[in-house]
Amino acid sequence: MTPNKITRLSSVVLITLLAGQVLAQNTGDALRPQQQRISHEAIHADHNAFVKAQGRIKTLNDQGIEVDSYHLSKAQCWLDTSFHEYTRNDRGGYPRAALAESLKIVGALEAGKDPGWETPLVNQAEKLRPDLWARYEALRQSAGFHCAAQATACGEVELVHAGNEIHDGGWRHAKPYIQIAEDLISQAEQMAAECGQPKPAATTEAFDIAADALFAFDRSDIAGMKPEGKSRLDELAARLRDIYTNLDHITLVGHADRLGNAAHNQELSERRAWTVKAYLLDQGVTGPIQASGMGESQPSGMTAHCVGERATPALMQCLQPDRRVAVQIVGIKATP
Repeated sequence: MTPNKITRLSSVVLITLLAGQVLAQNTGDALRPQQQRISHEAIHADHNAFVKAQGRIKTLNDQGIEVDSYHLSKAQCWLDTSFHEYTRNDRGGYPRAALAESLKIVGALEAGKDPGWETPLVNQAEKLRPDLWARYEALRQSAGFHCAAQATACGEVELVHAGNEIHDGGWRHAKPYIQIAEDLISQAEQMAAECGQPKPAATTEAFDIAADALFAFDRSDIAGMKPEGKSRLDELAARLRDIYTNLDHITLVGHADRLGNAAHNQELSERRAWTVKAYLLDQGVTGPIQASGMGESQPSGMTAHCVGERATPALMQCLQPDRRVAVQIVGIKATP
């Protein structure tokens, strides 16, 4: 069971390109120090670190670890808050520290070890709201904890998130994440109390959103999102918040057409899926939201008749169905 009332705030990453400065490709999992986050190469390397971390979480889920288990949920929530602060151009240490915590849990799970139950106050975060920490601790000892594990894990991470924000930006910055933690504890306690009761079956729906409707040509950032694209995602977010009482998971897969460089198309498809994920989180949709890209490797099947290699207007129009973000939703809908 997944709570669906989290709200987040984010802004677009501001990239300053320094002429002539090229940083070495990041082949590891960690983000670059903030003082090095000053070029397209650095931003792309950090993006790859997020994509790689998400892929490792997905692999663990594919191998049988439930997506709403406590430890995998905590790894996902650390990753999501890291990505959230990174997109807000956070120049402090939280994005790196939160990603490191996510990878620490993932590494332990991959090795078949217990990641432990501590939720550390990373980046010198203050321990705010002891009353909420106590309620989360009580939940972990409750008989119905396994039904509330995801909300508990994410609530603990959001309390650390808030504790980081209060020394970086004051109470005004911390308050939204305190509110998330308050909402999650209420939902988690209800989930634990209802644990074991019959639940309605989850339903699945899948559809494509045309990338051309979401983004300007060759763009993948929020600044490059079209007004009609934002409206479409606003409608989707409202549907996810209002129609689904519980969201098991949402999968977003970006796709590109065959025009241009395959490596560029792969990265473009990934960035578009991650931008859609960030936007939905901003609109109050909870995870787990998995975002990935397939580049040009999976054409829609509607473009086999399209002929040509040059990016002429006619060929671009013909290949339009290949430029898309595939959405799959698994969850429990509210009873009419």
